Amino acid sequence: MWSLLPGLFQEEGEVVVEASASGGIAGLLPLVFAALLIVGMWRVFSKAGKPGWAAIIPIYNLYVLTQIVGKPAWWLVLFLIPFVNFIAIIILEIELCKSFGVSWLWILTGPILWLVIGFGGATYRGPAAS
Repeated sequence: MWSLLPGLFQEEGEVVVEASASGGIAGLLPLVFAALLIVGMWRVFSKAGKPGWAAIIPIYNLYVLTQIVGKPAWWLVLFLIPFVNFIAIIILEIELCKSFGVSWLWILTGPILWLVIGFGGATYRGPAAS
């Protein structure tokens, strides 16, 4: 009951400003996350001899990723099947780690994997799946 009293004396405008400020910051985080992912993918694609701009084209970036790891193009169909797509991306990320000589445990870090391979000392060794 006593914790409600400060809210009674608060101006209505203050609440709106606080809510919009926190919403703005929360809305900015996914953009930062996406930008880091794109930058990391761009660098990985460039290291593998593929065009970096392919990282920003939604379906084409998966096709390029299958080429980098040596999987056939029909693997794109697996991304359309619910639950199978999770397994397919895990397999592709493990093969990506093998292709660059990085420990497969990096896939547990999520998008940090792309930054580690892209900006780290890893070099492309060729498709691991072929």
